[in-house]
Amino acid sequence: MRRAVVIASGDVQRVGYRDAVLRAARDLGISGYVKNIKPYDVEIVAEGEEEDLKRFIEAIRIQRYPINVRSLSVRWEDATGEFEYFRIIYGKWTEELFERIDTAGALLYRSVELGEKSVALGERAVALSEESVAIGREMLKKQDMMLQKQDQMLQKQDVMIEKQDMMLGRQEETIEELRGVRSDLSDHMEQRFARLENEIAEIRRALRELGVS
Repeated sequence: MRRAVVIASGDVQRVGYRDAVLRAARDLGISGYVKNIKPYDVEIVAEGEEEDLKRFIEAIRIQRYPINVRSLSVRWEDATGEFEYFRIIYGKWTEELFERIDTAGALLYRSVELGEKSVALGERAVALSEESVAIGREMLKKQDMMLQKQDQMLQKQDVMIEKQDMMLGRQEETIEELRGVRSDLSDHMEQRFARLENEIAEIRRALRELGVS
């Protein structure tokens, strides 16, 4: 068993620090006491197993509003076993009353401050939400414009396809006409060749009759 004599400095009086020390001591099975000392510090005398005392010292190094422990001065001694449990040594009842009032006031002020911050954060969140909605609407407008342009492009593409179909149709008609012309020309030439052959045959026959070979 060991004893640790601790002097806590910082914002440790009239902020509920002694109550926090008492809870930590009970959780770890530490015996001893805690009390305010002049002008602004807190004295803690604690006895227990050395490992438990080390954990206790870390547990009371509190920096959580309104408590702010800036330093802990620790002196190790042999345990005396004189303490049955851990307790708070209170001062005059008037001092204790004012300390309780100060602690309650500090916590109330902190609650109001946190409430105001929460309201401010809420207003900021609403503003961001409205901004997000406005951005979303603007994006939808731009998307609609893009869709309209896409529709216009598709319509132009359909017109171009129709024109292309018309050109292909005309090309096919021209090809058919050319085929018809070629067929007519071929028939005409064949008829002329046939007439020429007949005429040549008649001339040959007339020449043979005249004795001209």
